[in-house]
Amino acid sequence: MRIEADSVLPFSRERVYRAYRDELPDFTAFLPNVRSIEVKSREDLDGIAKLHNVWRGGGDIPAPVVKLLGSESLSWDDFASWNQSEWTVDWKIRTHVFTEAVTCGGKNTFIELSGDRTRLEIQGDISIDVKKIRGVPSFLAGSIGKTVENFLVKQITANLTSVSDALTRYLQSKA
Repeated sequence: MRIEADSVLPFSRERVYRAYRDELPDFTAFLPNVRSIEVKSREDLDGIAKLHNVWRGGGDIPAPVVKLLGSESLSWDDFASWNQSEWTVDWKIRTHVFTEAVTCGGKNTFIELSGDRTRLEIQGDISIDVKKIRGVPSFLAGSIGKTVENFLVKQITANLTSVSDALTRYLQSKA
């Protein structure tokens, strides 16, 4: 299923791009559904920055729900390849639960607009193969898979938009 989330941020493309790439853990305070973002690794080579971040969600989720679901279900690995010459980032998400069943990835493009504004275009895809999740009867897999995908697309789109909003608030707080 397709994921799309576009935002316009009131800062230059250079500032938005660098903050998103280099300061992401610093603006988790502005992300209500994220407890932390940890940079596990970073490699810079020939204008490409490859980052592995671990996101830990659940900031506004009640503690009993987190306990029921488990904290691992609210965490994921984010593998990103930042190409500043193209002003893009290619990303792939690996969930910590149902890893074999969920595939998610995409591309963000940072477009310079007039007046020190930046359009952030986020496009991606997510697919869930429910047949790879133990305990789900095969005759229900198709309908459950589409329902779960629809739900996740709505959640992911809202979260991607909230990251853009958080980045705007973070940059405003630094100005």
